[in-house]
Amino acid sequence: MTDTETAGAPPARTQAPEVVFKSVRAAYGRIEVLHGVDLTVPAGSVFALLGPNGAGKTTLLKVANGAIRPTAGSISIAGVDVRKDSPEAFARAGVCAIPEGRGVFPNLSVRENIRMWTYQGGVTRAEAEDRAFGQFPRLKERRRQLAGTLSGGEQQMLAISRALVGEPRLLLLDEISMGLAPLVVTELYELVGTVAAAGVTVVVVEQFVSTALRVATRAAIMLHGRVHRVGTPDEMADAALGAYLSG
Repeated sequence: MTDTETAGAPPARTQAPEVVFKSVRAAYGRIEVLHGVDLTVPAGSVFALLGPNGAGKTTLLKVANGAIRPTAGSISIAGVDVRKDSPEAFARAGVCAIPEGRGVFPNLSVRENIRMWTYQGGVTRAEAEDRAFGQFPRLKERRRQLAGTLSGGEQQMLAISRALVGEPRLLLLDEISMGLAPLVVTELYELVGTVAAAGVTVVVVEQFVSTALRVATRAAIMLHGRVHRVGTPDEMADAALGAYLSG
C-alpha cells in the first residue's frame, strides 16, 4: 500500500476523484455477484455502466458507496483504499448515491426532504433550498407537498437535489430514467452533464443505452458480474446491443 492509499482515511473532497476497482468480488450471502471486476473510472468523467439485468451493475455501485463491502479485491477513491470505511464515511467524503426508486422520504414534505440533505453539515437550510429550488423551480411550487404525492419525475428531481445540496465529488446514479417521460429524462440528464462539468465524477447505471451514452464520456459493458468491454460512447453503442441480446 502506498502513502496515498491509507485504509480507513476518507477520500478527499477537494477534486473530482478517480475510482479504481481491482479484482473486486462481492456477494449476497453465499451467492457471488461480482466475479473479479477490474475497472478505472477517470476523474471528472461521466461513466456509463451498461448491461442487462443481473449483470452486477447496481452491486458495483453499492460497493462504490460503501453499502456492500467486497469479499475480495480493493476499491480506491482518489487514491485512498476505502474497503473498510462505513457508508457514513463515504457520504462525509463526498460520495452521493441516488438509488433506483427515487430514494426520498415520502411522508415528509419537499422542504423537509431538502433540509434532510444538510445532515452532513457545511450547508445551511436556506442554502440547501436555494440550490434545490434554483435548479428545480417546480419543487419550490410544491415545497409544502408530501414527497410521496409528487409525480415520478418530481420525486426524481427531489432525489437529485441531494447532489446539488451536498456538492459531492462522486455521484452514483442508478436507473434515474425508470418510469419517466422522455422529456423529463432529457431534463434530468442535462442536469447530470451540468453537475459533471462543475467538477464531479459521475457513474451512471442505465438500461436505456442511447440515453446514457448521450452524456457519457466513457462507458463499460458488464455481463455476468464481470466487465466485458470498456471504451468510448461511440464504441459502446453498437457493442451494447450484442451484449444485451447475449445477456
